[in-house]
Amino acid sequence: MTGFGSPWVLVFLVTIPIFYYVYRNIIEKKKNEAIKFSNLGFIKSALGDKKKIKRNDMLFYLSLLALALMIIGFSNPHIPLQQEKEGVNVVLVIDVSGSMQATDYQPTRLESAKRSAEILVKSLEQKDHAGIVVFESGATTAAYLSPYKDKVIDKLQSIAPKEGKTAIGDGLGLGIDMAASIPNKKKVVILLSDGVNNAGVISPAEAVSFARLNDIQVYAVGMGSNEKVILGYDWFGRPLYAELDEATLQSIAKETGGKYFKSVDDNTLDLIYKNIGEDIEREKEETNIKDWFFFAALIVFLVQLYKRYGGGRIIQ
Repeated sequence: MTGFGSPWVLVFLVTIPIFYYVYRNIIEKKKNEAIKFSNLGFIKSALGDKKKIKRNDMLFYLSLLALALMIIGFSNPHIPLQQEKEGVNVVLVIDVSGSMQATDYQPTRLESAKRSAEILVKSLEQKDHAGIVVFESGATTAAYLSPYKDKVIDKLQSIAPKEGKTAIGDGLGLGIDMAASIPNKKKVVILLSDGVNNAGVISPAEAVSFARLNDIQVYAVGMGSNEKVILGYDWFGRPLYAELDEATLQSIAKETGGKYFKSVDDNTLDLIYKNIGEDIEREKEETNIKDWFFFAALIVFLVQLYKRYGGGRIIQ
C-alpha cells in the first residue's frame, strides 16, 4: 500500500478546491457586473471571447494541478516495490562430520553437498550476500558473508571433511550470527546435516530461539539414503550406521518459519538446493517516489508556460 512520510502535508490539498471556488466566484461576479451595463463594448470586454475564456481556465487548472503535485511530493510518498536494493543474507551451514564421508552419494556425501550448494550460490541475485559455516564437533566460518559469489564458491570448494561428531546447535548458532551481521536485510540460513546432534555447547533449541529473536528463516536439509549406510564397525565388529535426526531438523525449520527437505540421493539434493534458491522471497521495501511528483509538477509548469507565452505569443 502507498504510504506517506509526512502525511500532515496533505492537509494543504484542501486549498485546491478553495482556489477553484474563489476562481469561479470571481468569473461569475465579473459576468454579473458586466450585464448590469448597457454598453455592448464594455460587456464584450468584460466577458471576453469564448476562446480566451477557455484558455484562461486551462491555465488556471494547470496551475492547480502543479500545486497539487507539489503538495503530494512534499508529503514524501512511498510505495512497496520488489526489494532489489538491499538483497538477502544467505548463510549455508554445512555438516562436515565423519559421517559426511559416506559414499552413498557420489563421490561422497560432503562432495555432493558442496556441488549442490554451489548451484544455490550461483542462483542468488547480484545484491544478495552469501556466507558459509561448517560444523562437526564445533563450528567455524568457511566463508564470510559477501556479495562476491565467485569467492564464496572458491571457499566452498576447498571445504574438507573432518572426523568429529555433529554439533548442529553450534553450527546453526554461528550461521545465525553471521546472517545477522549485516542489518536491514532479509536473512536466511540453510542447514544441512546427515546426523544426530551429539556435540557442541549450544543446543538446537537454543539456536532456534536465537534465530527467532533475529527474525531468521532456517531451511533444513536432511541428508540420508533409502537404505541403511554403514559408516564403520565397532570393537566387536558390529556395523555402525549413519543416523539422521529428521525430527530435530523438522522442528528447526518449523519453529523459524522455514521448510524441511529430505534428500535421498544426488539428484534430489540438487533439486532441493535449486528449489530453495527459487523459494527465497524478496521482501517488499518502501521506495520513495516524491521525485516522480516533483518531476510531473515541473512538466505541468512548463506546459503552462508554453500555453501562456509560446505559440507565437509575446511576453508582456
